[in-house]
Amino acid sequence: MDHYDSQQTNDYMQPEEDWDRDLLLDPAWEKQQRKTFTAWCNSHLRKAGTQIENIEEDFRDGLKLMLLLEVISGERLAKPERGKMRVHKISNVNKALDFIASKGVKLVSIGAEEIVDGNVKMTLGMIWTIILRFAIQDISVEETSAKEGLLLWCQRKTAPYKNVNIQNFHISWKDGLGFCALIHRHRPELIDYGKLRKDDPLTNLNTAFDVAEKYLDIPKMLDAEDIVGTARPDEKAIMTYVSSFYHAFSGAQKAETAANRICKVLAVNQENEQLMEDYEKLASDLLEWIRRTIPWLENRVPENTMHAMQQKLEDFRDYRRLHKPPKVQEKCQLEINFNTLQTKLRLSNRPAFMPSEGRMVSDINNAWGCLEQAEKGYEEWLLNEIRRLERLDHLAEKFRQKASIHEAWTDGKEVMLRQKDYETATLSEIKALLKKHEAFESDLAAHQDRVEQIAAIAQELNELDYYDSPSVNARCQKICDQWDNLGALTQKRREALERTEKLLETIDQLYLEYAKRAAPFNNWMEGAMEDLQDTFIVHTIEEIQGLTTAHEQFKATLPDADKERLAILGIHNEVSKIVQTYHVNMAGTNPYTTITPQEINGKWDHVRQLVPRRDQALTEEHTRQQHNERLRKQFGAQANVIGPWIQTKMEEIGRISIEMHGTLEDQLSHLRQYEKSIVNYKPKIDQLEGDHQLIQEALIFDNKHTNYTMEHIRVGWEQLLTTIARTINEVENQILTRDAKGISQEQMNEFRASFNHFDRDHSGTLGPEEFKACLISLGYDIGNDPQGEAEFARIMSIVDPNRLGVVTFQAFIDFMSRETADTDTADQVMASFKILAGDKNYITVDELRRELPPDQAEYCIARMAPYVGPDAVPGALDYMSFSTALYGESDL
Repeated sequence: MDHYDSQQTNDYMQPEEDWDRDLLLDPAWEKQQRKTFTAWCNSHLRKAGTQIENIEEDFRDGLKLMLLLEVISGERLAKPERGKMRVHKISNVNKALDFIASKGVKLVSIGAEEIVDGNVKMTLGMIWTIILRFAIQDISVEETSAKEGLLLWCQRKTAPYKNVNIQNFHISWKDGLGFCALIHRHRPELIDYGKLRKDDPLTNLNTAFDVAEKYLDIPKMLDAEDIVGTARPDEKAIMTYVSSFYHAFSGAQKAETAANRICKVLAVNQENEQLMEDYEKLASDLLEWIRRTIPWLENRVPENTMHAMQQKLEDFRDYRRLHKPPKVQEKCQLEINFNTLQTKLRLSNRPAFMPSEGRMVSDINNAWGCLEQAEKGYEEWLLNEIRRLERLDHLAEKFRQKASIHEAWTDGKEVMLRQKDYETATLSEIKALLKKHEAFESDLAAHQDRVEQIAAIAQELNELDYYDSPSVNARCQKICDQWDNLGALTQKRREALERTEKLLETIDQLYLEYAKRAAPFNNWMEGAMEDLQDTFIVHTIEEIQGLTTAHEQFKATLPDADKERLAILGIHNEVSKIVQTYHVNMAGTNPYTTITPQEINGKWDHVRQLVPRRDQALTEEHTRQQHNERLRKQFGAQANVIGPWIQTKMEEIGRISIEMHGTLEDQLSHLRQYEKSIVNYKPKIDQLEGDHQLIQEALIFDNKHTNYTMEHIRVGWEQLLTTIARTINEVENQILTRDAKGISQEQMNEFRASFNHFDRDHSGTLGPEEFKACLISLGYDIGNDPQGEAEFARIMSIVDPNRLGVVTFQAFIDFMSRETADTDTADQVMASFKILAGDKNYITVDELRRELPPDQAEYCIARMAPYVGPDAVPGALDYMSFSTALYGESDL
C-alpha cells in the first residue's frame, strides 16, 4: 500500500474509535446495522456459494470471515484451521484480522476473542471497518474521497430532482426520494419519478428497494419500516446501502466526468452572465437612490418653526446612520464584483464586460461625488438654521414681554391726558394736576428706553427674516403710534395747565418730593422685575458666569434700594402725619402720583421673591453648561485618538499593497488581519457617534478641545473600509490569475518589483510612458518606430480596454500571465469531446441532453445553436464548433 492509500485509510478509519469509546449501541441502529451488514456480506458470499444467517454467530469460527475477505479482495489468505476448538477459531479470526491490518487499516479495540465470543458490538464494528476499506474508501469525486466523495456523488446526482436535498447519511434519506432519484438518474425507465410523493416515505422506500433488488442486483439491506420508524436512521447502514448504488452505477463514470467538465464551463458562463445582470441591477438601483437623494440634500429652504427644523435634522441623522452606510457597502461591493467579473472573464478568454451606458464604475463614482458634494455643509446649514430660529424665538418672546409690559403701562393714559378736569378744579386741585402731570412726564421719559428697545427688537426680527414679522411689525407700529400720540397729548395738557399755573399755589412739597422719588424708584423696580424675569440663552460657561456676575452686582444694590424705599415711605408717612395732625381734607391720597406705598411694597416684595428664582435659574444653567463642557471634552478625547488611528491604518494599508513581503496568501492574510482589526474598531466609532448625538441634542455648536468633527471621522472611516475591501479584492484577483495561469511566486515577485520601480508616485497605477519603460525593462522590444508604436498600442488595448490612461497591477499581471503561462485548455476540450463523441467526429444535440443535467444541457444547446452544422450530420457539432461555442474565440 502506498502512502496515499495509507493516509486515506487513516483519515477515514479514525471515526471508528467510537466503537471503543461508546459501550452502548442504539437498539434501532443495531437492528439496522445487523440487517444491512448481513445483506452486504451475503451479496459477496453468494459468489462463493454460501451465506450467513446470524452475523455474530456465523463469523465466530473465522471460516466465513476469511472467505468473505478472499471474495472482496481477490486475494488468497493463509490456510484456515479446521478444528472445532476455541483455539482454532481464534487462530482463524486472527488471520482475518491480520489480513485487514495488512491493508493499512487500524483496528481499534477489536480482538479475535470478542469475535469468537459473539460480541455483537465488536462484530458489527469489524464488518463496518471492512466495508469502509473495500467498498467506500476508493470512492473519489472531484478530489474528495471516501465518505465526502460518496456524499458529493449523491448530491450531484440528485441535484435536479424536486424535494431531494442530500446533506448527510441519515435523515436526508428517510423519505425515500433520494434512493428513487439515484435510480431514476441512471435508469429513468425503471421508476416514474413524477408520481412519487414526499409525504409517502414507505411507498418511496419500498419502490426503490424492490427495483434495486430486481433490476440492479442490489440486495435489500433495510426495511422501509425500520427507516421511517427511526428518528435518525443509522448512518453506517445508510452509507453501506448507498455505496452499493454507487458501485452499481460506476460504469458510467467516464461519460459523467466528461459531462462534469462541460458543466463546469457552462456554470462559469452562467455565473458570469448572472454577475453581469447583478451588476446592472445593483448599479441602476444605486444610481436611482443617488438621483432621489441629491435633490433632498440640495434643498436648503428653511422651515419657519424650530420643531420642523429639528425634524429635518433628525431625518438627516437617520440618513447618515441608517440609509447611507448600506449604500456605501453596495458601492464598494459593486466595484469588487466588477473587478472580479473582469478577472473571471479574462481567465475564461472572454471579452471584457462593458456595462450599459451611464452605468460604468466611473459613472457611479461621479454620481457618488455629486452626492457627497450635495451632502457637504447640509448638517452645518441645519444647525445654523436651528440656532437662528432659537435666537428668533428668544427675541420674539422678549418682544412680547416688553410689549405687554408697555401696553399695560399705557392702558388708560390717553383717556387720562384728554380729561378737562382742570377747568372746574379749585386752586389746590389745579396745582395738584400740574404736579401730577410733571410726574407723568418724568415717568413717560423713563419709558422712552423701553419703546426704543421694542422697536430695536422688531427691527432685528425683520432682519433675521422672522416668519411672523407682519404681526410683530403691526404691534410695534401700534405701540409707536400710541407713543407719539401720548407725547402730543402730554404736551397739549402741559400747555393747558401752565396757562392756569399763575392761579395756583405751591402744593405740599412733601407730596411732590414723594412723587418725584417714587416714580423713578417704581420704574427701577419694574425694570428690575423685567430683568429678573428676562429669558436668557447661553452656550458657554463664560457666558453664564457673566450673567451670574451681573446678577451678583444687582443684588449688591438692593440694600441701597431698600434705603430709598424706606425714605420714600418715610415721606408718605410724614404726609399722613401732617394730614392727621392738621385735619387736611385729602383723604390720604397723593394728587401728584398714582403710586401708592402699598404698590411700592408689593413690587418690592415681588423683586425680593424674583431674586432667588433668578439665582436658581442661573445655577441650573451653570450646571447644564458644566455638563456640556464635559461632553465636549469626552468627544474631543475620543476624536483625537480615532482620527489619527484611521490615518495610520490608511497609510499601513497603502504600504502593504505595494510591498512584496511573503506570498500573495501572506499578503492576503495580513490584509484580512487588518480588516478584522478595523471591523473590531467599529464599536469605538459607534461610541463616538453616541457622544456626538448627545452633543447635538444638547445644541452644542463648537468644541475647542479637538479639530476633528464627526463628519471628518465618518468620511475617514468610510474611506478606510472601502480601501481595505478594495485592496483585499485586488490580492484575491491576483491569486486567481496566478493559480489559473500557473505563475510562480518568484515571477509574481518579479512583476511586483518591476511595477513598483516605475510607480514613482506610489499611486498603484502606471501611466503609458511608465508602463512602456516597465515592459522594456522586462525584455520587450518596443522601439519608437511605427512598428514599436503599433505593438505598444496593441498591448495598451489589452491592459486598458476602457482607455482610462492608466494600467493597474492586476491588468499588468493578467497581461504577463497571458504572455508567459502555459495552457492545456485545448487538451481538456479535446478530451471531453472524444469521450462524448466516442468513435464519431461529432456530437449530437440528443447526446448532450442524455449526458448532461437538464438545465445545463439546455443552456449548452442554446449556446451551441449558431454553430450546429447542416452538412455532414444535421444537428451535430464538430470539434472546432464545439470548442468555439463553449470557450469562445481563443487559441484553440
